[in-house]
Amino acid sequence: QVQLVESGGGLVQAGGSLRLSCAASGRTFSSYTMGWFRQAPGKEREFVAAIRWSGGNTYYRDSAKGRFTISRDNAKNTVYLQMNSLKPEDTAVYYCAASSSGIINYRYSYDYWGQGTQVTVSS
Repeated sequence: QVQLVESGGGLVQAGGSLRLSCAASGRTFSSYTMGWFRQAPGKEREFVAAIRWSGGNTYYRDSAKGRFTISRDNAKNTVYLQMNSLKPEDTAVYYCAASSSGIINYRYSYDYWGQGTQVTVSS
C-alpha cells in the first residue's frame, strides 16, 4: 500500500513559478512510476508529467514541455514538479499518482492517488 500527500500549491501571477512536492509512504516507492495529473473545474483529469522508477525516463504533455520538470528522490520517498512560466490555463487541482505498470499517460494505469493541491494562476 502507498499513501501520497501533495503540497506546494498556491496562488501565483502569470509568469511565476511553483514547486509541488509529493511525499509517499510505503515499502516499495522506488518500484513505482510516478505521475502528476491535473483537473480544472468542469474538465476531465489530464496527464501532466511522469517519471519512471529509475528516474532515467521522463514524459510531459506538450503544453508542459520546456516549462515543467518532474524529478524524484527515492531515498526521500518524494517526487517533485517544478513549474515555471505559469499560465492561467495551468490553473487546476494537481494530483500525484503512483503506477506499478501500464500506459504512462492513462489515468487508470495508476493505483494510488493523493488528495490534490490547488494551483491558481492569475492573469
